[in-house]
Amino acid sequence: MIGRLNHVAIAVPDLDAAASCYRDGLGAKVSAPEDFPEFGVTVVFVELENTKVELLAPLGDSSPIAGFLQRRGGGLHHLCYEVADIETARAQLLKQGFRILGDGPARPGAHGKPVLFLHPDGFDGTLIELEEA
Repeated sequence: MIGRLNHVAIAVPDLDAAASCYRDGLGAKVSAPEDFPEFGVTVVFVELENTKVELLAPLGDSSPIAGFLQRRGGGLHHLCYEVADIETARAQLLKQGFRILGDGPARPGAHGKPVLFLHPDGFDGTLIELEEA
């Protein structure tokens, strides 16, 4: 069902500082920050040859990322895998008993493609995002 690893998402308290570490420290290409109010985050993408790293910062105090940072500090937030057909994947996962976060169909993610999130309880504590390729 899953294809390639699309990105690894890291929650950070200071997006500018984190982006600088990748850009200035490691010489990586880093996108401009982009706000996603529907997810409560501001993101930048670190472009790598074979995948991306998504740096997530809270967009306001009520952001889920703000809560994540308060509970756990910065660090790995989720892994994103590509799937050919998000609705087929959704149906198959529900049939197998996996929990999908949110209600309703997949919605556009940071790349404008449909995404859904799988509850970490089904994946040994790791939040999984699926993105239609």
